[in-house]
Amino acid sequence: MAHWLMKTEPGDYSWDRLVADGETEWGGVRNHQAARNMRSMALGEEVFFYRSVVQPAVLGIMTVSRTWYDDPDHPPWCLVRVKPLRPLAREVPLARIKAEPALAGIALIRQSRLSVMPVEDSHWQKILELGDG
Repeated sequence: MAHWLMKTEPGDYSWDRLVADGETEWGGVRNHQAARNMRSMALGEEVFFYRSVVQPAVLGIMTVSRTWYDDPDHPPWCLVRVKPLRPLAREVPLARIKAEPALAGIALIRQSRLSVMPVEDSHWQKILELGDG
């Protein structure tokens, strides 16, 4: 199974709100590469919840609870549904990710403006180690 990272701005949707809601429809993606990534997600795959812009950091882990479907309000874009799995024991700030040699090739650094991206297994494990270790 693949791993992913999805970005949100704190004013748009927070980790606490996701936990309170229990599940959400993830949309608003208006980049073709990010939308292709959403269309590649499989049920049950795990996704890092990433807060961007203000104190950017990985905060927790979500799971894909419904694979992509058409956004009825904004064709040709799509939506997926996600549920929170758990927060990380501590946030993993972007500065820490950039400073970690094992994460040098992560898409978060290479394609910093992409809002939905795959995460390689080795990068996934390293971020978990930094957040839970």
